[in-house]
Amino acid sequence: MKRITAFYFITLSFFTQIVAQDTYTNPIKNSGPDPWVILQNGWYYYMNTTGNDLKLWRTKNLGQLATAEVKTIYKPEENKLYSKQLWAPEIHFLDKKWYVYFAADDGNNLHHRMWVLENVNEDPFAGDWILKGKLTDPGDHWAIDLTVIDYKGKRYAAWSGWENYNNVQQNIYIAELENPWTMKGDRILVSEPAHDWELHGAVPLEWQKNTGEPPVLRVNEGPEFLEKNGKLFIIYSANACWLDYNLGMLSFNGSGDILAAKNWKKHPQPVFAQSATNNVFAPGHNSFFKSPDGKEDWILYHANPTATDGCGNKRAPHMQKFSWNADGTPNFGSPVSKKPLPLPSGMHN
Repeated sequence: MKRITAFYFITLSFFTQIVAQDTYTNPIKNSGPDPWVILQNGWYYYMNTTGNDLKLWRTKNLGQLATAEVKTIYKPEENKLYSKQLWAPEIHFLDKKWYVYFAADDGNNLHHRMWVLENVNEDPFAGDWILKGKLTDPGDHWAIDLTVIDYKGKRYAAWSGWENYNNVQQNIYIAELENPWTMKGDRILVSEPAHDWELHGAVPLEWQKNTGEPPVLRVNEGPEFLEKNGKLFIIYSANACWLDYNLGMLSFNGSGDILAAKNWKKHPQPVFAQSATNNVFAPGHNSFFKSPDGKEDWILYHANPTATDGCGNKRAPHMQKFSWNADGTPNFGSPVSKKPLPLPSGMHN
C-alpha cells in the first residue's frame, strides 16, 4: 500500500510539473510598449519600443520571453533626423531579406517619420543592419507605427499620420509599396477618429504647457493587418495610450480596389477593450502570430496594470488566443486574467 501511495504521489507530482511547464502568465515580460512578433524558421522574433535603440529578442517559447536571448541590432548616430524617440519597431522577412520599420525623429515630435533597416543575412542576429532610408508619402507627412503585408501579389503599408503638419488628430493611411523602403503613389486615408470610443484623448494640462499640444488629441494609431480567407482587416488602436486605449477594426471584403477608401468599413464598436475585473487597462498596439503548429491564432498587445499608468514603461506585453466569428471577423474576447494559461499549441518549455 505504501508503494502504491508513493507511486501515486510521484506520478501526480510529475504530471503537475508537466502541466506547469506548458503554461504562461501575463504579462509575459515586465515592460514592453508596442510589442511586435513574427514566427520564422521555428523562432519567434520579438521587438518593442526601447526609445534610443532597437533591440531584437528571439525564443521558441513566448512564455519565456522575459529571459529570451536579446541583442541590440541598431543604435543610431547622434544628431540625425532618426536619432531620437525610436518607436514601435517591427521586423519583417520580405524577399528573403530582413527589414525593420521604425518611427524616429531628432528629438522634436513634429519630425517623426518612418525609417527602414535591411539585413541580407538569413539570421537576423547576424550580418549587418543597413539604413535604407526614410519611407514617406510624397507630402512627407508626420508618420508613426508603420506595418506591411503582402496581399494578392502586391505589398502594402499601413500607418498612423497627420492630415497636414500640425497635431490635430492621428489617422490611418494605407499605400502600395514599390519596394520595402519606397512608397508607390500617394497615401489613402481609410480611418479617422469619429465614434465616441475614439474621441477620449484629453491631454493633461501640464503636457499641453510643455508640448503646445491642443486640449484634445483624437487618435487612431498602431494599425496591424490581419488576413483570413481573402478578407483583410486592419486592427488599430483608438483613444489615447494614457487613457482608455482600445482596439478598433476596419474590414476589406477582398473585392474591389484595396486603395479605395469606400471599400474599407469601420466596425461601429471597439473589438477589444480594457478589463477592470482582470486588472488589464489600456490594451492596444497589438500584433498577431500563429501557434508553432499553425493551428491557433493569437494576439499580442501591451497593457497597463492600473488605469493611471499612462504611456510609460509600465505597458507590458500580454498574449491570448482568439477565435473567428461566423461572418469571418475575428473575435478577440476580453483581456484574460493574470493566471496560468495554456501555451500556444505546439509550444513547450
